[in-house]
Amino acid sequence: MLDTSDAKPFATINRAYNATFKPGRMTVGIVAPIEAHGSNPVPTMDRHIERAQLADTLGFAAVWLRDVPFNVPSFGDAGQIYDPFVYLGALSMATHNIALGVASVVLPLRHPAHVAKAAASVDVMSGGRLLLGVASGDRPEEYPAMGMTFPDRGARFRDSVAYMRSLVDPYPGIENSHGTLSGGLDMLPKPTGPRLPLLITGGSQQDPAWVARNGDGWMTYPRDAQSQGRVVADYRSRIAKHGGPDKPVMQSLYVDVLEDADAAPRPIHLGFQSGTTFLRDYLREIQTLGINHVALNLRFNSADIETTLNRLANDLLPDFAE
Repeated sequence: MLDTSDAKPFATINRAYNATFKPGRMTVGIVAPIEAHGSNPVPTMDRHIERAQLADTLGFAAVWLRDVPFNVPSFGDAGQIYDPFVYLGALSMATHNIALGVASVVLPLRHPAHVAKAAASVDVMSGGRLLLGVASGDRPEEYPAMGMTFPDRGARFRDSVAYMRSLVDPYPGIENSHGTLSGGLDMLPKPTGPRLPLLITGGSQQDPAWVARNGDGWMTYPRDAQSQGRVVADYRSRIAKHGGPDKPVMQSLYVDVLEDADAAPRPIHLGFQSGTTFLRDYLREIQTLGINHVALNLRFNSADIETTLNRLANDLLPDFAE
């Protein structure tokens, strides 16, 4: 278990990063589409803006979008259908406090200049509410469709991160596989903070030490408590080796929230069905393991979504407030 009594502060980056991630604490977010669509890979996007606004009003810390260029039938998940940056722009105008996250942009399939400009634009327009998850991608079918090769995506991912990091400087200079900047061009707008908050997903085809050193946080998946505690501790030990501030860890979780608060848990894909009592106990446990944020996915939820959001807000958020 992680001792949070003397938790080190995280870096100051932007409004979203420092509201969502607090040392020794955990906040709760929600994954878009905020919809139960079960085995159907394509959501209806019914009332999607209204539900994001409700999550904002109820006090959820973040809403998370995904970068899914193509509907790949074998994968079974089309995400929220809309391009994440277009959608983030709409949400930045429709909401006020909730952090706007991408989990995660597939960097090898996009030029890093486009990603950096779109992300900084959302960050500025939303008043510093952007959280930018980045990943190397896991759908091999998408790469030939864009003239890319799948096996070397790890190298392109590293070059993308370096290129994007350089763009916060005025008239930057860098040369790698994505292009050459020799100080004669500048990228605008600049993000609201010292840099874009980059959260690396999983291993992203990188050495674990590189992940700990180059990201502003880490996105991972649900595991049993013993395994989760071990991987979080390993991540933070690698951060400590190269100094600097600590960094947050977040995870996803599929839930089916039952009306009976005391209903016992039953496993579902990457999560469980239960009442809010078990869910609250689980979240408390992973908080002690060092998880700073959990993104709940309601895809397999059996109850009305608006009712579920209110139930989560009433039964859980008071224990995991920002």
